[in-house]
Amino acid sequence: MITAEQLTTLTTFTAAALTKALDNEDYQFTGTKFLGLTNGGEFCYKCTYPVKGGTDSTKVFLKFDPTVGRVIATVG
Repeated sequence: MITAEQLTTLTTFTAAALTKALDNEDYQFTGTKFLGLTNGGEFCYKCTYPVKGGTDSTKVFLKFDPTVGRVIATVG
């Protein structure tokens, strides 16, 4: 079960928090927008990051792993 507190946290990640959760040096997010939950129960964000000449975006998916008590982030 995801608690109300965990739900609040998983829907309000900042750009810095998503950058850290992803732990991938290719992305330094400057903006995020929570899009919703996927059919598989993942929390989906649209994240923007700087590229030469402007910005680009990607989706990041968060899943809470209760067995270790932490969030797993992946780029999609």
